[in-house]
Amino acid sequence: MIKLILKPSIIILLCSVSFLAKAQIGFDYAQYDVGFAAGINQASSVDVQTLKTTPSINLNFTYNQSPFLNYIVNLEVGRLKGGSPNTATQRQFENHFSAYSFKVQVQAGELIDYSKSAIANAFKNLYLSSGLGLINNNIVYRTDDALLLEHDQVLPFEPKTNEIFIPVRLGYEFKFFNSYNQPSVKIDLGYQYNFIMGDNLDGYVAGAHNDAYSQITLGFKFAIGGVTSYRKQIHY
Repeated sequence: MIKLILKPSIIILLCSVSFLAKAQIGFDYAQYDVGFAAGINQASSVDVQTLKTTPSINLNFTYNQSPFLNYIVNLEVGRLKGGSPNTATQRQFENHFSAYSFKVQVQAGELIDYSKSAIANAFKNLYLSSGLGLINNNIVYRTDDALLLEHDQVLPFEPKTNEIFIPVRLGYEFKFFNSYNQPSVKIDLGYQYNFIMGDNLDGYVAGAHNDAYSQITLGFKFAIGGVTSYRKQIHY
């Protein structure tokens, strides 16, 4: 009698476990990512008359509160350059900078229902992020203003300064899934504009506006653990 009851009970239990496991396919994700990226930069709102494109690289660590809500710590090093001897002022500068930032990133998938629309599903990885950062300026080259030199005047100059900045970023995260339908590798393509709370990015404290610089970056992120579940299916 016990065997007759026990056998179907075990079968029902195994079927239930199997069903729950299948129901969770596409719901799990890793809470932690590490990554790196390379980018091209251009100073803007600076006090030189021509701008140049320069490289940068960064390392980042991400805590994923959900697959579409991310907290990112970023370390970056790069160069900013601008100016020309063929302009009226003849100003030129080169800044070898390092920057540290923290951003909150919200992807569209956190806000929309992407389960019933192919278009919404395609847009679920589009994101907007912002936060706060600190940039360490290291002006390795700067020329004096030729027009001011004619009147025995020079602009003030500090080769090494620290300034707070506000990053604003728009981008898209391509997610690649493992055999458990968990996003394990991500390719990140984005445009970021950094509002500097100061005027030392180019070594010239002049003009009515603070400095800024923009970036286009391509990066790779890798899941490193802390697997947990999300309220919605991630992969469709």
